[in-house]
Amino acid sequence: MRFALSLFVPLVLLAADVPEDTASRVDKIFQDLDKTSSPGCSVGVVRDGRMILSRGYGMANLDHDIALSSRSVFHVASVSKQFTAAAIVLLAQQGKLTFDDPVRKYVPELRDFGTPLTIRHLLHHTSGLRDQWLMLILSGWRLSQDVVRDEDVMDLVARAKELNFPPGEKHLYSNTGYTLLAQIVKRVSGRSLREFTTAEIFEPLGMRDTHFRDDYREVAPGMAYGYAKLRDRFQFSIPTYDTVGASSLLTTVEDMAKWDANFYSGRVGGPKFDETMLSEFTLKDGRRIPYRFGQTAGEYRGLRVVEHGGADAGYRSAYSRFPEQRFSVITLCNTIVNPAQRTRAIADVFLGDRMKPAAEPPKPEPVPVSESDLASYAGLFRDPEDEEIYRVRAEGGKLILFGHGQDLPMTPVAANAFRAANQPGTFRFVDGSLQVENPGQPPVRLQRRNEWKPRPEELQAAAGEYYCSEIDSTYRLEVKDGKLLLHRKKLRTHSVEPTFEGNYYAPQLGYLRMEQPGGKITGFRLTSERVRNLHFERR
Repeated sequence: MRFALSLFVPLVLLAADVPEDTASRVDKIFQDLDKTSSPGCSVGVVRDGRMILSRGYGMANLDHDIALSSRSVFHVASVSKQFTAAAIVLLAQQGKLTFDDPVRKYVPELRDFGTPLTIRHLLHHTSGLRDQWLMLILSGWRLSQDVVRDEDVMDLVARAKELNFPPGEKHLYSNTGYTLLAQIVKRVSGRSLREFTTAEIFEPLGMRDTHFRDDYREVAPGMAYGYAKLRDRFQFSIPTYDTVGASSLLTTVEDMAKWDANFYSGRVGGPKFDETMLSEFTLKDGRRIPYRFGQTAGEYRGLRVVEHGGADAGYRSAYSRFPEQRFSVITLCNTIVNPAQRTRAIADVFLGDRMKPAAEPPKPEPVPVSESDLASYAGLFRDPEDEEIYRVRAEGGKLILFGHGQDLPMTPVAANAFRAANQPGTFRFVDGSLQVENPGQPPVRLQRRNEWKPRPEELQAAAGEYYCSEIDSTYRLEVKDGKLLLHRKKLRTHSVEPTFEGNYYAPQLGYLRMEQPGGKITGFRLTSERVRNLHFERR
């Protein structure tokens, strides 16, 4: 027999200083998950180092009708990174390394790229290293189906011939850097990251249900299993990682509350621990980035917040800390939802009276734009930074923007400026280019390109086999029924769409730029979200 979750007493810890109506407002944020037929989330609210409210919404195990609680164990994905960074901080305090040590001092198998690549670069995602998960996917791995080991990632590291950019010049999230940090902990301390963090962090803080899982087959008592929904039913969705550092931490809401308290007590790491963990990084051009030692520092409704999220397979997590208010929210989920959004909604409940009014999304007043002007704005535009292609077309007296895989209707807010559905910024047509203006960021100028429709012989010239030594993988391009197709091992065939001359786009894979010195194609460069200019040589 199934019961309503409200009857499960262990799911609720309610301190006397949290009124029932406040708790009810939190419940409403998760009412869609508060049922016995669905996975869900465990939530913890922490003030002054103690849990003042915890909730479990949904089920930890659908097979055996086990409900979620504050003791449920979750894989927290990238929330793991701050613990890897903390291990590096502790080793620095012990005088065993410095943040400005070259990585090759500890990982000699990494190529010398001709410019210093330091531990600090790894900590702040400014190394230029290509992202391990994307590189594995490009090489044919099926994440959550194929087992990923430390050795597999280190093989990619040893094969790396180029960086996305010189270290320190840009900030681009790279999980590879945190796997290397775990390796550095192991090689400096003589203990695995799991052993080191258990002895130096988790045991001293009483985090008894927390550890880095370095064998995905390991049984973890109290585990909440990850789920994904397939049509009208749930199926298991579990990371198959035997690699740690970037991910793979198992923990609970209760244990995360103990970690949260340490930022104020300094029990582990001493009184300067929080200050060190929030150290800034400045890029070579003088720009400061918000990423700090596995955390992101920012502002929410006028309050300073330090936070990080995580997403692997069917797990989602978010941890937000408001240091000045000594207030935090932990949301750990075993289903594919947006925990960061819900975490901030909880912060609104408790801190709303100290926050600035929530910014209402502007409702643009449309202005008339002639059809001839609309037609002049249509075209193909390329972001020179990540090679992302945007198509703008005039249709039915309106502009439609195609970018990031979807069509977005555009509303004119000035003669040459438009807002796109669900996008925070403004798209402005200036001197034949498309300028993207997002709040708080410098504008990005997208270059207009002439759309290319290759002749049959031009398509045929691209057909052939291409090999990338960095991922030890071969891609085969084939012309079939007048279209170019890309085949690779294990995964489905991709249709390859021409963009501008000599360039193609493979949906869900990336952008291909043909290399053709003297008019003959010798290879191509592939650019995707966290991988830039990966070289494939024609065989």
